[in-house]
Amino acid sequence: MSSPLPKEIHLLLDSAGALIVFQEKGAPWAGVLAFSSEDQAREFCRTSNLDAAEVAAISTGDPQAVAGLITSIKRRAIRNLLLDLDYKTGACMQIDFVGDSFGDPIARRLTPRGKH
Repeated sequence: MSSPLPKEIHLLLDSAGALIVFQEKGAPWAGVLAFSSEDQAREFCRTSNLDAAEVAAISTGDPQAVAGLITSIKRRAIRNLLLDLDYKTGACMQIDFVGDSFGDPIARRLTPRGKH
């Protein structure tokens, strides 16, 4: 069963302004780390010891912004968002890209990495 998208998603950026992604071992592509709130994004950074420079937000209700984001990252080996990834358990909602928009969130459990 899927749940609705949050009104905003919060993305982690590194010191160069690039989106931070997560790739499961052996997977051909990665997922962008995204969170329902800035607090959740910062908590992920704290528990994973990830040194993210910024948290940027995008409105999921803005089709032009969503399309621009997806178009810019699909050129790389990124095919989805991993929403609210829990670093300790690997639980998250996977949101695949459907054309230039977001698909429905689907519950997933990833194998968390030991270190970043």
